[in-house]
Amino acid sequence: MYHRFEENKYPSTNIRVNDFKEHISLIKENGIKFVNPSNFEKELNNNKNERKILITIDDGYRSFYDNAWPILKKNEIPFILFVSTREVGKKGYMSWENIREIEKYEFVEIGNHSHTHDYLIDFKEQKIKDDLVTSINIFKEELGKNSIFFSYPFGEYSINLKNIVIDLGFKYAFGQHSGVTDYTKNLFEMPRFPINEKYGETERFKTILKTLPFPYKSIYPEERYIGDEKNPPKVNIEFYENIKNLKNISCFSNEENKWRNSKIKFNDKNSLNISLEGKFTTERGRINCSLREANGFYRWLGIQFVVKEK
Repeated sequence: MYHRFEENKYPSTNIRVNDFKEHISLIKENGIKFVNPSNFEKELNNNKNERKILITIDDGYRSFYDNAWPILKKNEIPFILFVSTREVGKKGYMSWENIREIEKYEFVEIGNHSHTHDYLIDFKEQKIKDDLVTSINIFKEELGKNSIFFSYPFGEYSINLKNIVIDLGFKYAFGQHSGVTDYTKNLFEMPRFPINEKYGETERFKTILKTLPFPYKSIYPEERYIGDEKNPPKVNIEFYENIKNLKNISCFSNEENKWRNSKIKFNDKNSLNISLEGKFTTERGRINCSLREANGFYRWLGIQFVVKEK
């Protein structure tokens, strides 16, 4: 997941163009297939051992159009561009004319990123619906149709928000919790690796390219929007039975705004409890679990919680 390109005063959401070009080269050198969004369901369910990448860009900044689009266009590299309809045409953002220009290419999908890009997770149900219906109507007016792809603003979702997205007809929704998608994942909790100046350096990107899916049956609690009474959450992950060396898993978490090794305990050979020592004190609480494979690759699973304001 990318945002800005060569807007160097925003390092937390920016990637330098030379680094982006290096990312594309590394993907090709590693023989990883670029996924066309139009074939997403097929690619998710077929050839499950084939390594694939879907590039996504959030927000529709003008710097994407000026600096990254020419690279993707020249190489015919497929991607999803998620846009928030309220921002289109404002200073620093693409216009609908820009968006229609790139949307006509068969390897491009324009995804829905809400209307306001506000913290929808904090909204009442009707206000969420109004926001998303507004974006859907604008999509239909400007592009002739809405997208089946949705990207949660800030990667934040709750059961309520997720159900509204489902009810409005979307087929897939993406967060910002790091991880690798596979056919076992909830289609409305799709993970992505966020890429920026710090986390887009070549060595880290090479590491990302060595990650594998971490199949799981369920993660408890299902609700990722937590109040003070559920903070820290009591986390349990139930894995599938055929994961080798699962006992070697390690997990890290950022409770009390400090990354540390998480205390883990298996209930049985496939069910893992994660005990957090303190509360999540920032807006987003994260848990990342990894399992190194013998071939130098490793399985990766990220979980993101959003803490309600008091």
